[in-house]
Amino acid sequence: MNGLGPLLGGLVALLLGLALGKAWERYKLREGRWIDRRKNRESPHYMQGLNFLVTNQLDLAIEEMSQAAAMAPDALEIHMILGNLYREKGQVSRAVQLHQQLLQRPRLGRIEHTHVLLCLGLDYRRGGFVDRAIEAFQEVLRLDPTNEHALAQLEKLYEDQHNWAEAARIRERLTESVAPGRQPRHRTIRAFLENQIGSQALGLGETDAAARHFQAAIDIDPAVTPAYLNLGDLRLARGDAAGAIAMWEALATATPERAYLVLDRLRAAHTAAGTPDRFEALCRRLIDAQPQDWRARLALAAHLRARGDARGAFTLLIDSLAHNPHAVSLHQATWETLVDLGVGRADVDRYMAVSREAVYYRDPHICVRCRYRSNELLWQCPHCHEWNTFVEERLAAAHDGERAEG
Repeated sequence: MNGLGPLLGGLVALLLGLALGKAWERYKLREGRWIDRRKNRESPHYMQGLNFLVTNQLDLAIEEMSQAAAMAPDALEIHMILGNLYREKGQVSRAVQLHQQLLQRPRLGRIEHTHVLLCLGLDYRRGGFVDRAIEAFQEVLRLDPTNEHALAQLEKLYEDQHNWAEAARIRERLTESVAPGRQPRHRTIRAFLENQIGSQALGLGETDAAARHFQAAIDIDPAVTPAYLNLGDLRLARGDAAGAIAMWEALATATPERAYLVLDRLRAAHTAAGTPDRFEALCRRLIDAQPQDWRARLALAAHLRARGDARGAFTLLIDSLAHNPHAVSLHQATWETLVDLGVGRADVDRYMAVSREAVYYRDPHICVRCRYRSNELLWQCPHCHEWNTFVEERLAAAHDGERAEG
């Protein structure tokens, strides 16, 4: 029995601690009175207000929350939600007034003070009071230096002012405050902000600083495409054609799906440098790696046509049309190439046959009215509300109509 005494004592202490914790969670001492928080949340007006809020019925939500706030004047969270509802409704002055009143309550806890300040900052931002919003979010960060919501809102305010340097600094703090698994996304945003700093410096004529920021953006995240474009353009403007080509080719290697952004630049640069074969080899590598890359085929076709190989260009364009027949640029290039070939009847028939049987006309995942894409076989377009499905009869009717028009 003597050995059970300490065990029973520890068990009783544990149960007593749990009971006190639950009581502390449920009750709060305010101005000499114990407030039962659970009763506030059990108010029918509070629950009904939340239901209206979920269904985006703001007027009804405000009405119910107002009654709940009148019944529980000490319930901070109800008044805070009511102020947020006023802000969403566009009644910014009422939201500001309510949240300022909450800040004047005595003995607000640090967490409560932080939440109310955050709501007040959102009120100021919605009302266009930028300086006051910045001060409110900075005060939140003084109380809670890792508050993600305040950091994100502060960054957006700096972005709206095109203060890219401050926005990047805030994003750096935000990146350091989150878990490692969430940091890659923040680093990508940080890289885009670094690119914006470089663009701003370039606009001021500070080319050396711009080049450093563009390179820094690439170092932070190699997938940030605009930095490659900007740094390549800057090098070309400085007379460094080889450096520009190297940067654009690096983009094609790092993000092949975005290579089409630099293909025209590379074609012109390689032609001027007397290395057109390097451009052709690059395009063919892109096509081999991504057989459905119609833009690489289009760029290579333009290159071959400029060198007098209209037949090779036409073959590439026909292949491209099979993958992406709705691209107007492909059709224009195809007709220009047909003109170069003398518009032979066999070539025209081949063009018409590929266009008619292309996936554009047969794909059940493309809306027949607005061309919106879906993964369903039978689906209603969310844009134009057209019901879509692939039916052989519809295809046959379309072909009959084409033949009748012919």
